[in-house]
Amino acid sequence: MKSHIANLGALAKVDGHLDPAEMKFIINIGQRHGIKPEQVRHLITEAGTKKAQLPSNDSERFDQIYDLVEMMLADGIVDESEMDFCISMAVKLGFKKSIVGVLVGKITMGVKDGLSRDNIKHEAQAFLS
Repeated sequence: MKSHIANLGALAKVDGHLDPAEMKFIINIGQRHGIKPEQVRHLITEAGTKKAQLPSNDSERFDQIYDLVEMMLADGIVDESEMDFCISMAVKLGFKKSIVGVLVGKITMGVKDGLSRDNIKHEAQAFLS
């Protein structure tokens, strides 16, 4: 989970600044997983200095890319570098390069349309199969 928080921090910083909405979003994710806000801030500060630990299954991989996409959308502005980072992270998480653009797009549209995470996950799993 700490690696995931660091990845979110790296995404938040990719456009050159850390928006307060992005920080709040990352802190909320950390707290849901038992990580204190000060620990989250430390992980974000250290983002990029440690080797990422990748998830071990497809469900965790999806959850991480979903959080990254949701993070990208947190400030209401989708910067091209943020989208590129999400796509790059999806590849690093083990998704096939040929489908990551579509996957990130499906998650983005699902979040914007107000669909639940489970609904988006179900549709994505059908697409990935």
